Amino acid sequence: MTRSPARGRRADAVRSETAILDAAVRLLNVNPDTGLETIAAEAGVTRQTVYAHFPSRDRLLAAVVERITEDVVAAIDATGLEDGSATEALFRLLEASTAAANRYPVLRKALASVAVPTADDERQHAPITERITKVIARGQAAGEFDATLPPHWFATVTIELSHAAAHEVDNGRMPEARMSEALRVTLLRALGAALSQRSVGLHGDAAPPGSPAACR
Repeated sequence: MTRSPARGRRADAVRSETAILDAAVRLLNVNPDTGLETIAAEAGVTRQTVYAHFPSRDRLLAAVVERITEDVVAAIDATGLEDGSATEALFRLLEASTAAANRYPVLRKALASVAVPTADDERQHAPITERITKVIARGQAAGEFDATLPPHWFATVTIELSHAAAHEVDNGRMPEARMSEALRVTLLRALGAALSQRSVGLHGDAAPPGSPAACR
């Protein structure tokens, strides 16, 4: 069967957009100020083609954020969020999301300094927020977490604490290993969990399988 011209153009457009995004992620993760002409050259397209897909630099950056979010969500889903206790699943989620985001250290720091409208920020975080909310709701149903507050609130708290932890590490105020431990302790306290050395893997006690402490 002969491919229709319209279908061929759509396939070419998808390939071009993918090439542009791939190039943008690679180059911007080295130098966040990389120009669109350089990105176009890396992608093997013209600057006009870049603008046809992304009318402004802000639109391109938004697409880059979505690409990184997709990578983070894929890493989270690979951890098996339905396996084990909700506490273990939440720890695995945080570890996987941090590892995925850390593949883009320069981009992550640059994007953190860009002011984003609240609605856009919530939309970008939605796939991650949904997964965190589901794990927390499971923990509440199992009696692991405080059930007197809505799970979506605790999901917001989890995301904000994770951002604060990354900020502390980025600014050199706490080493990553120590911050991982501090985040677990703080998060479990916020969730109203029964805090124990075993539950967070502190001071050499055995950590639960799949938790960040057990995976180190």
